Amino acid sequence: MFTKPHSRKMAGKSMAKYIFSFLTRVLLGRTKATTNIDAKPTQMFANIAKTSLEGFSSETLVFDFEGTLLRSSSLFPYFMLVAFEAGGFLRGLVLLLAYPFACMLNQETMLSMMVFVCFVGVSRESFRLGSAVLPKFFLEDLGREAFDGVMAFGQRVAVTRLPRVMVEEFLKEWLGVDTVVGREVAVFRGRFTGLMEKNEARPQLIRLLGEGRLMGSRATCVGCFSEPWPFDHHQLLAHCKEVYMVSPAEKRNWQLLPREKYPKPLIFHDGKLAFRPTPLATLAMFMWLPLGLPLSILRVTLGVLLPLSISGLVLAMTGMQTTVSKPQNPNFDPNPLANSTKGILYACNHKTLLDPIFLSFALKKPLAAAIYSLSPFNEAISPIQTVPLARDRERDTKLMRQALGHSDLVVCPEGTTCRERYLLRFSPLFARVSKDIVPVAIDVGVSMFYGSTARGPKCWDPVFHCMNPNPSYTLQILEKLSTSCTCEGGGKSEVEVANYVQRQIAGALGFECTLLTRKNKYMVLAGNDGRVKSTN
Repeated sequence: MFTKPHSRKMAGKSMAKYIFSFLTRVLLGRTKATTNIDAKPTQMFANIAKTSLEGFSSETLVFDFEGTLLRSSSLFPYFMLVAFEAGGFLRGLVLLLAYPFACMLNQETMLSMMVFVCFVGVSRESFRLGSAVLPKFFLEDLGREAFDGVMAFGQRVAVTRLPRVMVEEFLKEWLGVDTVVGREVAVFRGRFTGLMEKNEARPQLIRLLGEGRLMGSRATCVGCFSEPWPFDHHQLLAHCKEVYMVSPAEKRNWQLLPREKYPKPLIFHDGKLAFRPTPLATLAMFMWLPLGLPLSILRVTLGVLLPLSISGLVLAMTGMQTTVSKPQNPNFDPNPLANSTKGILYACNHKTLLDPIFLSFALKKPLAAAIYSLSPFNEAISPIQTVPLARDRERDTKLMRQALGHSDLVVCPEGTTCRERYLLRFSPLFARVSKDIVPVAIDVGVSMFYGSTARGPKCWDPVFHCMNPNPSYTLQILEKLSTSCTCEGGGKSEVEVANYVQRQIAGALGFECTLLTRKNKYMVLAGNDGRVKSTN
């Protein structure tokens, strides 16, 4: 808006009035005065956690995402996730080394510095961390009290200091936010420049409110912000009939949002880091790497070269923990080929590429592993036989039956890994191959790195798993399916057998069964259906 300069006298009066107002605010300590607002809030700076939220379902809430919802005041972990997952160890190390210097700068300069280190040169098209990696860590940092307050409103407008590409998908998909107000990272020729665009958050928000695109009152809303304010707020308060403030002292008393309170189950997430990368935790990781990488290579080498009968024991001496439980049934025979011309089919849930190998360690005998996709490197160094499947029903059935004629066979009917306490839908193909089916429940424990990924080369997955200080594998070999529960002996359909095995494994692990598939996972995490081009 522009005003006409009617006269020097008017301009002089305006300048004098401005100077007097400014000096008054400074002397009285009221640098954020609200006395010249046409529409004053009916409640100013109330505590949202102690306020009845009834009747807000038809109202609009404008809130500061980082200050209102997140318990932690530090944004470093989220930038480290971007730096590490998008740029690897080197970019993560640069961010860690730059962080102490960034802390000496003002908030805006510090933010710009971290954005530049994390984003410069990263491909915009392949950037999916906002939907694949960051949501898990945002959810684990939500305050329950603030979450309940925000979700009570019918329409939600989020203001963020982070680049929109980091938070927009999480806010819209998980919290149902209608509009995200924030800045973008500039892009040049398909890659981020690392430079934040001009701060248009305040004008965007004021324009949105001024256009009346709100629920309930067409001209007013409810505001919820933290201290300090995310931007100059005088015009914003003119549109707020109530304002709630979140103080650092209040946030320290918040409880973490329980998993059962998540807007939807957290089933899929990606990324290598299994811990929240705070500055100290990240420093510990980099201090561990000079020892962890050689240790990982040693573990992989021992697993490949040593006989299966002693591999588990030797690996345990390096810190890898393996727990095995077998059925109490005295008739359980781990070596059926001595008494039969056909091997046992072990159907297990899928945690990492190492599942069949650790099952071989547990049984102390070589098994064949039916796999859908495996890198040439991992296939070359595998200590057990691999049976590559082509997702052709008849061909795959023939290959699996041929393998069972020579050895026992391990199958992961989920078709892909799942990190959380859920089981994906079991493909029923294995049920038609054999009537000798033994379910195996598998769980893994890691403290630093995940040994699975949906993006990037999978040949590094075993290395990352073995790079953990004390990775653990738990295998529960369950009772062999009775003949009446199989297709050949009991007349069951393939789907019935697959669902029964899924329920058996889920019950042993305390997991939850789902109908989700490999395609669902890769659409969420990688934006494709998960198919791997044949290298033949």
